[in-house]
Amino acid sequence: MSTSLIHPVLLSGGAGSRLWPLSRETYPKQLLMLNGEDTMLQEAAVRATDATRFAPLVVVANTEHRFVIAEQLRAKKINDARIVLEPEGRNTAMATAVAALIASDSDPDALMLLMPADHIISDRAAFLRAVDAGAAAARAGRLVLFGVTPTEPATGYGYIQRGAALDGAPGVADVARFVEKPSLSVAEGYLRAGDYAWNSGIFLLNCRTFIAELERHAPDVLASARTSIADATEDMDFLRLSPAAFASAPSISIDYAVMEKTDKAAVVEAGFAWTDVGSWSALWGLGDKDAQGNVRVGDAYALSSSNCYLRSEGPAIAAYGVDDLIVIATPDAVLVLPKHHDQQVKALVDLLKKEGVASATQTPRNYRPWGFYQSIEAGDRFQVKRITVNPGAKLSLQKHFHRAEHWVVVNGTALVTRDEEKILLRENESVFLPLGCVHRLENPGKLPLNLIEVQSGPYLGEDDIVRFEDVYARV
Repeated sequence: MSTSLIHPVLLSGGAGSRLWPLSRETYPKQLLMLNGEDTMLQEAAVRATDATRFAPLVVVANTEHRFVIAEQLRAKKINDARIVLEPEGRNTAMATAVAALIASDSDPDALMLLMPADHIISDRAAFLRAVDAGAAAARAGRLVLFGVTPTEPATGYGYIQRGAALDGAPGVADVARFVEKPSLSVAEGYLRAGDYAWNSGIFLLNCRTFIAELERHAPDVLASARTSIADATEDMDFLRLSPAAFASAPSISIDYAVMEKTDKAAVVEAGFAWTDVGSWSALWGLGDKDAQGNVRVGDAYALSSSNCYLRSEGPAIAAYGVDDLIVIATPDAVLVLPKHHDQQVKALVDLLKKEGVASATQTPRNYRPWGFYQSIEAGDRFQVKRITVNPGAKLSLQKHFHRAEHWVVVNGTALVTRDEEKILLRENESVFLPLGCVHRLENPGKLPLNLIEVQSGPYLGEDDIVRFEDVYARV
């Protein structure tokens, strides 16, 4: 029997539109600090970092988020992770198939711990105990799900009915059946019955078994996964899966593709508090409440109001005489809705997309591998931006055909290339970059570099750029 290390895999491909306007396609919820000082991706990565139990982490992610994910992992000193890039979203079956094949390539007897990157689990020790409990069944060839004991008759989760206990695997049982998002009355019956658990979406899979079950129940997914890996390309520290092969796979979840069809499924009692942060009311439930039951985050105030979730990432929020409301303010968008209607946020986002509203998918900050920029003001023939460059990072060597730029350092140190010149700038110093000059911005210091960029010219679009050299392979 294999006692090799467990291969942890984070799935980080979702858009998180139910937490709009904080979460957006360009910067989804798993990359945000929603419940502490770390992002949810960082919390999940640390949860599965233990050299005595786990192999190096694998993250399956959207290609647009690759540099942010890499930077967030480095910030937690996780430097050996492998980031696998999906060309497009194809649901969880394809991502899981790719991860299982990669794990099996290095260890034919591999066990894979599959976790969404956007769950909150506060008790790491209890989480690891559940992993250890499920490992015996997984090594015996089972596909183990983590079942969370329900605390309420939630209708937004899938349920698992526990069957007979498994011999030799304490705390693990056969799966009797799956139920997807029952009605309230049915969910209440499940709580009374006592043999149902929430399907957490966390799995401990015997990769050999999982691949065999894919071959049996979803061979088209497995074939596409194999080809997408065989035709993949290495890009710096990233593995880019083949776009053509990946797109040929059906968009289907691991539950529908395998888990609801296999006779190898088993469920382990999770034994830890778990939250799938899929709504604003879930964050209200986790938050610190005042005497009236309000959760206030940021510049938010309430008077004669109760049970509200008020969060500001921009302008001040002030609420009077309201109850059970969600109010979210960002620099470019405001959301207001009754708490019991928070599952309709996705419908609102779909409406905004249809109307062509940029803030439906785009954040005010545009993240790049070197840091980010944010437009502060724009008008006829001018634009003002804030630019932040991470320590040791540099932009590409580039030029523009239609605009000149003026950089003013707010804090930090900037090393500027301007044609043949090298110019070192410190706080309150500036440089002018005439139209057509070849230039580059670098941060040679150990602190973030913040500067203000003033652009002027007849065309200020981001596509007016010619790159001559780039450490991030974007030339």
